[in-house]
Amino acid sequence: MRQLRAIVSIALGALALSGCSLVSTTSSPSLIPRDQIPFSLLGRTIPGTNNGRVRFITQPVYIVDASGHLAPSSRIVPSPPVLATVLRQLFVGPTQIETFAGYTSALPSNLVLLSASIKNGVGFVDLATKLSRLHRSKEILAVGQLVLTARDAGATNGLEITVDGRVQRSLLPNGTRTETITANDYQSLLNN
Repeated sequence: MRQLRAIVSIALGALALSGCSLVSTTSSPSLIPRDQIPFSLLGRTIPGTNNGRVRFITQPVYIVDASGHLAPSSRIVPSPPVLATVLRQLFVGPTQIETFAGYTSALPSNLVLLSASIKNGVGFVDLATKLSRLHRSKEILAVGQLVLTARDAGATNGLEITVDGRVQRSLLPNGTRTETITANDYQSLLNN
């Protein structure tokens, strides 16, 4: 009985204190004077660096539109764009607004990018799982999403996909497989 009283009194005390707040609320936003914002957060450079700056640009990533074709969609990435950063934006998938408009992604939601780089215009993408586990039509769209997005990020001479360092033969729209794919192979998937 003594434990029950203790638990009940603690619960009542917690309930009474939960109604308290240290920050008063207002019905409208309040303006904070510039001189009261700490840590140089309004400065032109990154606080704590020697004049460090980050500039952002919009970069296209390719997602599947409502008609089942690939369509570019803009994402904001640091400038200059790095293949790994752009592909991570692709892996996030369509935005909520794009989803409401019928856009999807053929890439698996649990796909993990291990590394991505560009050498001599060829993109090298290392994934944790094989795309060949997907249905053939989804695999073609997924590979198309990767190669078209990589092309716009600087991999103009093609893309090589590996899984744990082993080169994968990617499925082309014509049904054949090849190790190095190019954006031209997937032009038929674009919504023109």
